[in-house]
Amino acid sequence: MKLSTQSLIAAAALAVVAVGAAEARNAPGVTDSEIKIGNTNPYSGPAAAYGSIGKTIGACFDKVNAEGGINGRKINFISVDDGYSPPRTVEQTRKLVERENVAVMYQGLGTPTNSAVHTYLNKKKVPQLFVATGATKWGQPKEFPWTMGWQPNYQSEGVVYARYIMQTLDDPKVAILYQNDDYGKDYVHGMEIGLGDKADEIIVARESYEVTDPTIESQVVNLANSGANVFYNVTTPKFAAQAITKVAELDWNPLQLLNSVSNSIGSVVSKAGFEKGQGMISAAYLMDPTDPEWNDHPEKQTWEAFMDEYFPDGDKTDAFTSYGWSVCNTMVQTLKQAGDDLSRENIMAQAANLKDYRAPMLLPGITINTGPNDFYPIEQWQLMKFEGEQWHRFGEILDGAVGSGS
Repeated sequence: MKLSTQSLIAAAALAVVAVGAAEARNAPGVTDSEIKIGNTNPYSGPAAAYGSIGKTIGACFDKVNAEGGINGRKINFISVDDGYSPPRTVEQTRKLVERENVAVMYQGLGTPTNSAVHTYLNKKKVPQLFVATGATKWGQPKEFPWTMGWQPNYQSEGVVYARYIMQTLDDPKVAILYQNDDYGKDYVHGMEIGLGDKADEIIVARESYEVTDPTIESQVVNLANSGANVFYNVTTPKFAAQAITKVAELDWNPLQLLNSVSNSIGSVVSKAGFEKGQGMISAAYLMDPTDPEWNDHPEKQTWEAFMDEYFPDGDKTDAFTSYGWSVCNTMVQTLKQAGDDLSRENIMAQAANLKDYRAPMLLPGITINTGPNDFYPIEQWQLMKFEGEQWHRFGEILDGAVGSGS
């Protein structure tokens, strides 16, 4: 039997569609029933407080799977412990990419750890999506097209603090405690940018620490002896609580600026003691789960119902659990947008095509927007002060992203 020219053309077109569908189904880490996602998280070590993020994300994907998955596919979330150690991150990431054949690496936590696999993942063309760090380097689509951050970047946050002290203090003298890596230096540089040509005059003392240090007490003593009236606390949760405690013990009474990645009440402030944190200033872009203002908000009620059913052992006073819920939903939205084309290229393209997406638990007025030249999903926040046993937001929603689109 002879086929007409039209029939041959139609058959060829169907074959192309079929091949395209097969390629989508057979993309790395993707089958007809599964999407495999890799993650490294510090479930042990000096940054173990962040482990609740990975646990929350795992519980979130359990909920997604219980409800049928995404476009009929279940999420296979493989989250492994790297102890906040870059060499372990490299080892675990290679296993996830080369042995487990994950579709994407997602929400790896930490600037030094993500830095250790930054070039590797881009060379392998594996999406390194929504990393759990605000370093400015995660927003460089020209140089690193396979890496994208999620939260506001650290330099921008530092600029906001600098502007605040310049507006509220007549003669600010700043002492800085910071982690001795790109994470800490990004925050410090943001402060320098915000202070401008007065930075060298206003910053009177700097002390760094290593993540392997058991304590930062001696550094805080040196900073207190500098005569500073502002303490810029650029630390991870364990050291943040130590620093807040030591400032109180020294009877030093500076204005305390606490970076946003360590302002969790459950993981930091309550451990140091509420009375020691009075008057601290920090920045927020998520609803504080301990703030009664949100008790009747439907997004908080949905989050609480999720926690009760899928993560009952999770701490509802820990802001890292609400963070995990929000960033998990951002990944779900990205995969929904990708549809049946779950190639790594299309997943990355959809991550760079989020328009006015409101991830649950973001502060009202804050939305996620990305583009081919904008790999900074969240670029807004609001200042807040710690009073009593909770944070109180003040002022307007602030915009701006140092290095955006670079």
